[in-house]
Amino acid sequence: MSGKAAKEIWSWVRSIILAFILAFLTSIFLIQPYKVEGHSMDPTLHDQERIMVSKLSHTFDYEPDYGDIVIIDSRVERKRSFTDDISENALYQLVSHQKQNSFLYVKRVIGKPGDVIELKNQKLYRNGELLKETYIKEPMVVMAEGKWTVPKDHIFVMGDNRNNSRDSREIGFVPIDHVLGKKVLGF
Repeated sequence: MSGKAAKEIWSWVRSIILAFILAFLTSIFLIQPYKVEGHSMDPTLHDQERIMVSKLSHTFDYEPDYGDIVIIDSRVERKRSFTDDISENALYQLVSHQKQNSFLYVKRVIGKPGDVIELKNQKLYRNGELLKETYIKEPMVVMAEGKWTVPKDHIFVMGDNRNNSRDSREIGFVPIDHVLGKKVLGF
């Protein structure tokens, strides 16, 4: 092999490696695809639907808004680290042959720090005001009424399919650093 051919091959290899590194960093810090698993967000999002998630809220650690659809780490009892961000990355999982993380949930933000969330008479209230939720699948069948005050640096999330959703009613409040991104596009 000539020196010119070796330089050409190295140029291509270097370009491919650089492209992979840029894609990896982009998907950790800026935007990442995500596949919805399950029916907890019906009718807004459907099982196996693909969405694009902005990672900026996680990268810069800011609080999502009411109604935002977010990806959360449901393991709310444990601390997160940068290592989690790497190992949960779709590109990393593709290269390392890992399965998608079953502890990542897609939910809607219902309460922010200081809010009082209440379920009573089959309806949802935030700070004493009835929420008008046109996006939910069907009226809630509430087994037990409940009242929660969202602590500092946490949010309260629920799925749009309230009768088939594992959310803050079960897992508890979600620390802000467990909000991994916000849905920006579905396809």
